[in-house]
Amino acid sequence: MSTTASVLVEALPYIQRFRGKVVVVKYGGNALHGSVGGGGEGGGVTDALTSFAQDVVLMRAVGIRPVVVHGGGPQIGQLMTRLGKESEFRHGLRVTDAETLDIARMVLVGKVNRDIVSAINVHGPLAVGMSGEDANLITAEQRHADLGFVGRVSVVDPTMLQRLVAEGIIPVVATIGADESGQAYNINADTVAGALAAALQAEKLIFLSDIEGLRVVADDPTTVMHQASLDVIDEIVRSGGIVGGMLPKVEACARAVRGGVARAHILDGRVPHSLLLELFTDSGVGTMVVP
Repeated sequence: MSTTASVLVEALPYIQRFRGKVVVVKYGGNALHGSVGGGGEGGGVTDALTSFAQDVVLMRAVGIRPVVVHGGGPQIGQLMTRLGKESEFRHGLRVTDAETLDIARMVLVGKVNRDIVSAINVHGPLAVGMSGEDANLITAEQRHADLGFVGRVSVVDPTMLQRLVAEGIIPVVATIGADESGQAYNINADTVAGALAAALQAEKLIFLSDIEGLRVVADDPTTVMHQASLDVIDEIVRSGGIVGGMLPKVEACARAVRGGVARAHILDGRVPHSLLLELFTDSGVGTMVVP
């Protein structure tokens, strides 16, 4: 019992510090696709999502204002395979023709978004799902003609998000945006999370993925950096030390911190309640990016 009490006492100053603050959490498709605790009997997507939903609900219960942004790359790939359509990637981005865009919208808005909202709302009427197309949240532009309907964030209008969090609602955002003509685009979820965090002047931006954090040596898990300044991040990016899906996360962290977000974090979403460990304990987990 004393251990439980000490944990609660350790959490108290963090609860006081973050009460009333916006925390943007990017829940990656890979984290959703995995299992908490490394798998085992009963492991799977449901367990990972249940754990995540509990964390977000607890954050809201102690006065933090969470905003969830999610990806869904693995789930898009799975549906494309089931439909007999082959995925093509260029520079790590999925080439998106009109049919692939329809699939991405179905998966992100119609499946993954609804799964996350439902998992949170098991605990009460707390979450509302939306996409970047709603209320002109994200105005997009085409990233490159060769990629088709892959977009980048042009403008963020956070008005609707601000209204929702002020009412105690947890927005869950699917990363489909639209240009001024209404044409939809699929946008990298890491990039969207960084842009929304900056627009909301969030206290924290947290990425939950399937890796322990930012590594000094990309393929060596023992070289995880627990804290990195923007100067260090810039140097690692310039040296080519960050590859694959970690690069947009790191770039989004740096851009958000430069845009006024106090801290950005990259955590392993497969660790049970890693979100709470980062927010409410002295040691934290993963990598923290600071100015």
